[in-house]
Amino acid sequence: MTTTNVAQPLARPTAEPAVPASGWGNSAPLGLAAFAVTTFMLSMINAKLMPAAITPVVFGVALMFGGIAQLIAGVIQFRIGNAFTGALFCTFGAFWLSLYAIAEFFLKDITAPTLRATAALQGQALGLFLFAFGAFTVWILIASFRTNAFVVLALVGLAATLFVLGVGQYYGKGLAVETGGYMGLVVAALAAYIGLSELCEITYKRVVLPLFPLAKR
Repeated sequence: MTTTNVAQPLARPTAEPAVPASGWGNSAPLGLAAFAVTTFMLSMINAKLMPAAITPVVFGVALMFGGIAQLIAGVIQFRIGNAFTGALFCTFGAFWLSLYAIAEFFLKDITAPTLRATAALQGQALGLFLFAFGAFTVWILIASFRTNAFVVLALVGLAATLFVLGVGQYYGKGLAVETGGYMGLVVAALAAYIGLSELCEITYKRVVLPLFPLAKR
């Protein structure tokens, strides 16, 4: 079935086929759910609403759902011709996989003569990681202004969140990390709304939750 998607918000044929011509369904709700759930869980810890001791559970979700499932969703988006959402989901699937790998395997290799210096270097490494993906978010934001208002709003919020978290990690500012956690919760809610809107349109065959398309008719 053909539905409104993030990359082509106005592509609605007058007669919707039962099965997409490509034989593949719209994977955008999966990609958005994977991003929203993982972001929500990590943001709860960054905002200090949950204890940091449970972080390993978040990394498990980052590996399987935020990473692998979102990456698969991105590949399917490329398969059905949606380059924007394909690039978006594959990049942030790789983001979560990279974060898992950094935390589990590589961060411990960054050492210094003292524990304090080691923590500072590790924070700078994480800050660089977050700044890099924040820059990518700005990059893809430029291409989002013909999608819909909620996608633009989510990407603006995500870019701001990544930069705030990056500052917090790079300079060791706990308040910035906590602020970024609350910002991440907002971004997770926006992603969940977009995903639910797309899923409802797939199941009900009509717009249930508006996304306010920006492309000209």
